[in-house]
Amino acid sequence: MPDLQLTLHTTFGYPEFRPLQREIIEASLAGRDVFALLPTGGGKSMCYQLPALHRPGLTVVVSPLIALMKDQVDQLQAAGVAATFLNSSLGSAEARSRLAGLHRGEWRLLYVAPERLMLDGWQENLRAWNVAALAIDEAHCVSEWGHDFRPEYRQLAALRDLLPDVPVMALTATATERVREDIVKHLRLREPELFVASFNRPNLTYRVQPKDGPLQQIIVFLKNRDDESGIVYCATRATTERVAEALAARGFAARAYHAGLTAEERARNQELFLRDEVKIICATIAFGMGINKPNVRWVIHYDLPKNIEGYYQETGRAGRDGLPADCLLLFSGGDAAKQTHFIDEIADEHERNVARAQLRQMLHYAESAGCRRRELLGYFGEGFPAAGGGCGACDNCLEPRETYDGTVLAQKFLSCVYRARQASRFGVGLNHIVEILTGADTDKIRRWGHDRLSTYGIGQELPRAQWAAVGRELLRLGYAAQSEGEYPVLELTAEGLEWLRSRKPLMLTKPMLLPKARKVATRREGDVECDEILFAQLRALRKELADERGVPAYVIFGDKTLRELARAYPVSVAGMEGIFGIGERKREEFGEIFAREIAGYLETNSRMSFN
Repeated sequence: MPDLQLTLHTTFGYPEFRPLQREIIEASLAGRDVFALLPTGGGKSMCYQLPALHRPGLTVVVSPLIALMKDQVDQLQAAGVAATFLNSSLGSAEARSRLAGLHRGEWRLLYVAPERLMLDGWQENLRAWNVAALAIDEAHCVSEWGHDFRPEYRQLAALRDLLPDVPVMALTATATERVREDIVKHLRLREPELFVASFNRPNLTYRVQPKDGPLQQIIVFLKNRDDESGIVYCATRATTERVAEALAARGFAARAYHAGLTAEERARNQELFLRDEVKIICATIAFGMGINKPNVRWVIHYDLPKNIEGYYQETGRAGRDGLPADCLLLFSGGDAAKQTHFIDEIADEHERNVARAQLRQMLHYAESAGCRRRELLGYFGEGFPAAGGGCGACDNCLEPRETYDGTVLAQKFLSCVYRARQASRFGVGLNHIVEILTGADTDKIRRWGHDRLSTYGIGQELPRAQWAAVGRELLRLGYAAQSEGEYPVLELTAEGLEWLRSRKPLMLTKPMLLPKARKVATRREGDVECDEILFAQLRALRKELADERGVPAYVIFGDKTLRELARAYPVSVAGMEGIFGIGERKREEFGEIFAREIAGYLETNSRMSFN
């Protein structure tokens, strides 16, 4: 087996592989088909880029995203790798030039969209180009059960007949078992080696706040974050426009991104964000697929996401460089009601039921008093070690919510569920139970005789929203259960009935409160202490060099590299050996420039010492 570690270090400047990367690369180089499920930010691209440098011939990378192709090719070329792409963004002369280079065997990697591979004439091309490996990125697009099904991905199976001896690697960040099976089946993978990495992103901190004046909450969050890039995810196009305009009016460099903009506007706003001209993108979920920007320092969800999988992927766009990043979800019951309204308009009954179940899981996450990280990992079937009691990087672990004696409230609520069922011989929904408890005078209550129940009106000490929160917590605790379907009803569980009979005390969690003041962030996993003034100076130099070359700043160096430079103070090219992200080509091209900048800084500033 070739020295993969050496290539990783000399070409890409990385000291070590991320989890499962080496095993995936070795399986691919051994000629095996591979299925790799690595979470967002888990280093999928290295799994096919590095082996391409160790095998003769061309590695073809199938990607559905034009922006990502250019981005990855820019980064590969900056590291000295012969890579190119072919897509609709190229003029005919440039496309012909690249095709000629492919016929001459000049490239090691070719990025291409799936529909182009199926064009007339491409079969001859693929046979002529000595294709040695095929990598299919975003492979979940092949599955109707995935969140981004694309019919053209189904046609890729034909490549098995065209290139029968070429190993195929399928890569995705989508986790469900059903999607995995679909990928293996529809891409005709042959006894593939399966690799599934951990979904834990230890450098991300997760927080949920009650939504109360969301624009002001965002502005408070952005205090002392002037130089940080971030994404605000909104449920509708109109909200993205409104939030972007409001932030811009207050001096923030913010733009909107959604499917209603022209292709030119979307491309321009995305490019400005990638190049750090714009710091904040306010976007619908149309934004983010294929965004490889490593220094997104925060993600805010202005509205409640539809499901946990989408939420996980969107938060995963923060902190891809391994440095700390923050994820904030602004939650209100009103958002849940809006989502329910949209779900009710879905024509297909099965889809409606799936969407309702997913929304309930999202609500459970948002209101839970438990470790956020454990909740997220649990959704993907992964446990989280309980050592130390919590993750230390979510609101519920950093500042555990207060509890109170909820025995009487729980008794009232569960008794009401029991009485309503007994009286009517059918179950009712959570909102109806709340209306009985608060003594509401509605047509349903009168028609079903629920105004004659002993529990009618016994809960007037709490507003309806708080009773609903009590009910949802009892569901999470397993004392009540909710049925599936269009009209979910509550039932007491065996545990709930047993608890009612036992009259044991029960502690419930107080509702989330707005934070009183911004706490000073503690150092978190992945943090790199450095000379912040020098770091800012190196960022300015990086931007200048990137603008000259017409590429995003991170193509030159990522933030982690700059922070290590601002910690080690190398004043010569030789002194940069071992700095993260500086391979031989980049050291040759940029080392002298950055060494001069650091030496100049040290003429008027003293070195800081770090632990």
